[in-house]
Amino acid sequence: MSEEKAPEQTRVISDREARFPKYRLVVTEGPDVGSTVQGAGEEIAIGTSDANDLVLADPAVSRHHIAIAPSARGLLLRDLGSTNGTTLNSVVVERAYLAPGVVIGVGGTKLRFEPGGGDARAALSKESRWGRALGASDAMRKIFAVLPKLAESDATILLEGETGTGKGLLASAIHEASPRAKGPFIVVDCGSIPPSLIESELFGHEKGSFTGASTLRIGAFEAGKGGTVFLDEIGELPLDMQPKLLRALEEKLVKRIGGNDQIKLDIRVIAATNRDLRSEINRGRFRSDVYYRLNTFRLRVPPLRERREDIAMLIAHFYEQLARGDTEPPAELIANLTKHDWPGNVRELRAAVERTVLLGDLEVWREITADPAAPAVAASPPPAFDVGVSFRAAKERAVAEWEREYVRTLIDHHGGNLSRAARAVRMDRNHLRELLVRHRIRVDDT
Repeated sequence: MSEEKAPEQTRVISDREARFPKYRLVVTEGPDVGSTVQGAGEEIAIGTSDANDLVLADPAVSRHHIAIAPSARGLLLRDLGSTNGTTLNSVVVERAYLAPGVVIGVGGTKLRFEPGGGDARAALSKESRWGRALGASDAMRKIFAVLPKLAESDATILLEGETGTGKGLLASAIHEASPRAKGPFIVVDCGSIPPSLIESELFGHEKGSFTGASTLRIGAFEAGKGGTVFLDEIGELPLDMQPKLLRALEEKLVKRIGGNDQIKLDIRVIAATNRDLRSEINRGRFRSDVYYRLNTFRLRVPPLRERREDIAMLIAHFYEQLARGDTEPPAELIANLTKHDWPGNVRELRAAVERTVLLGDLEVWREITADPAAPAVAASPPPAFDVGVSFRAAKERAVAEWEREYVRTLIDHHGGNLSRAARAVRMDRNHLRELLVRHRIRVDDT
C-alpha cells in the first residue's frame, strides 16, 4: 500500500477470484462435544463470548481464546492472550500453522482440525489500486473488492494491522470515496494525546471548564460534522474514556466538558489499531462492549511479509516519486529489497527507497540490503566534501558514517558485550542490535 498519490496507470488483472480450501473444527472433548465450525477464506474465532464463530461453554476457555485465518503460508492459529493458553498436539503454542488431523487444546476442550472438501471463493478486484492504495496481491485485491460498498455506507469500520501497513491511508481513501467526501476528515491519534486531554480532544470543552481552558474548544466529533472521524490507535484509549466513547457512538450525542447542551453528531467513525483488541479484552485493557460497537465491519490489513508480490510495485512507485528523473529502480535493488520481511512494513520500505535515492550511491543501497551474516566491511575514511550533491544527501552520508564508527567503537570498548554497551550509553538493546545489522558489524555476544 502506498502512502502517496498513486500513478495514473493501474495494473488490470484478469483473475478476479480467490479460492480457499474449506476445513472444519470438531469438538472431541469438553462440554461441547460434537459441536463444529466451518472455515475457509475468512477468519474464525473461538471462545466463550457470543461474538465468536464457535461459542464454547467450557469455563476454562477465555472470552476470546483463539483465531484462525488464512495467510500466505497456510492457516495460521493465534492464541489471543488467553488465560489458560492453547496447545497443538499437546504442545503449548502462541502461533502455529495447522495441518490436517492436528488436535487443538483450549482450556479443557479439544478440537480436531479436518479438511472440509472443496474450496470457498472470494471476489478480488481486477485492479491493483484503490484510491491511493496499491497492491497486486490477492490479499490486497480482496480488500479492494469490498471497499466500494463499505465507502458507500455509514457503517463503523475497524481497521486492524501492524504499524506501517497503511491503515490511515485506507481510512482516508474510504472517506474520499464516500458520500461524505466533501466533509472534513478528522484524525485523532489516541496514542499521542495525554490521558488528561483525550476527552477534550474528542468532545471539546467550554471556556473556564478547567484550569487552562481559556477559550472554548470544539472537539473532533463536533468538528467532523458531515465528514469522517478517524480514531487511530484506538487500543491506546484510556479505560475510563471508553464508556464515554461508547455513549457517543450509540446515542450520536456529546456534551463538551463543562457544558450542558447535547450536541447531535453527524459523523462516520473509522477506528484503527495495531493490537488485537480481543487480546486486550482478555487482559482487561479494553471493554468488550466498545469493541463490539466498533466491530460493525472489521478489516485486517496484512503486513508486507504476507504479500511480497506487492513489494516490487511499491518500490517502483516510491522510486518514481523520489528520483525526479530516472524513474526505473535498479533491478538489483528490487531483487534485494523483496527478500526482506520489513517489520516496519510500507513505511519502512519507503524510508529505505528514500535513503538510496537521496544518497545516490549504489554502495549505500547495497549496504541497506546486505546480508547481516556477511563479513564486516572495514570502515572507510570520511568522504571529502562534494559540493556537487545536495546538502541533505551530504548530511545523510555523513551521519551514516558517524553512526557506523560510533557503534563500532562502542562495541569494541565493551568487548563485544551488547547488553553492557547498550546500558553504558542508555540505548535500547534492540536498537543497538538493529544498528549493528544495518552497518554489518559482527560481534560474538549479540
